[in-house]
Amino acid sequence: MDKQKILIVDDSEMNRALLIDILEEHYDVVEAENGVEAISLLSKQRADFSLLLLDIMMPEMDGFEVLAYISKYHWNDTFAVIMISADDTPANIKRAYDLGAFDYISRPFDSTIVQRRISNTMFLYARQQRLEKIIAEQFHEQEKNSKLMISILSHIVEFRNGESGLHILHVNTITKYLLEQLVQLTDQYPLSKADISLISTASALHDIGKISISDAILNKPSRLTAEEFEVIKTHSVIGANMLLDLPIEQRENPLIKVASEICRWHHERYDGNGYPDGLKGEEIPIAAQVVALADVYDALTSERCYKKAYSHEEALKMILEGQCGAFNPSLLLCLQEIADTLEDELMAASQEQEAKNSGYKK
Repeated sequence: MDKQKILIVDDSEMNRALLIDILEEHYDVVEAENGVEAISLLSKQRADFSLLLLDIMMPEMDGFEVLAYISKYHWNDTFAVIMISADDTPANIKRAYDLGAFDYISRPFDSTIVQRRISNTMFLYARQQRLEKIIAEQFHEQEKNSKLMISILSHIVEFRNGESGLHILHVNTITKYLLEQLVQLTDQYPLSKADISLISTASALHDIGKISISDAILNKPSRLTAEEFEVIKTHSVIGANMLLDLPIEQRENPLIKVASEICRWHHERYDGNGYPDGLKGEEIPIAAQVVALADVYDALTSERCYKKAYSHEEALKMILEGQCGAFNPSLLLCLQEIADTLEDELMAASQEQEAKNSGYKK
């Protein structure tokens, strides 16, 4: 059986030699004499290591800087870090733990203590990773079930609304590409890949409140009266309330929280002239801002019972000229950036969905 690999990072050759003497019988030990060398090594081979023994006081890049770098890029998701130092002041120990260290060993070394602490750390870290894997698998299964239920509910709404069945898919796709472009354009919205996935999934529920609107109004082929339009406008609040009325353990779910924001505010506009609350600017959650733009673009380019579809170019022109209300200028830039490929992406998504549907019918 291969030995587990440990990286010792210490500028003192004597300290490294002492640790190697303690550990080499049971572990495969690799050395780095400073933080810069350690980062270089880990950038290429971090998957090979089970543990990092990290000195604090080193030239060029000290142990705290190395640990901060490792934590920033989540390298310590795959290996544990133990800090080693003669300075065992409470402030140093606290800082090490705050930055993500698993343990802290003080010099001078006692071989028995070092061996036991390292053995315990690697055992506990391996157990933690196994538990995290189990939890991740359970979460993935729950997420699949959530997406399935969201898909069912959103398609019920689409069916009642007389839409093609592709509106939800298109809004999801446009939302995803707008958000990916947004995080490249600006640091104002620090969204992770998980955040983008969450918002894109939640976007499917943006019109769920329409389930409460009568068919006569929802599918009216002619222009709505002022009174009928006021009824249609209630769908945003109704949809949000439907989600907020769920049992507390469900409405505290991040997906439901984001979906309720999208439901309520996807008809708000950046200048405050939207509904239901007249929010403006960054008062509107970014999830709702993005879905609002995605919703308008697809509504323009799709045929409905009361209108023909506009072309891609016509829809872009109308949105950019403000004919559909005011949107976040950054999102308008994002829309322009993805405009050349957007039609192809929507076509590909539609074809993929149709292929899946054909497979299910068989």
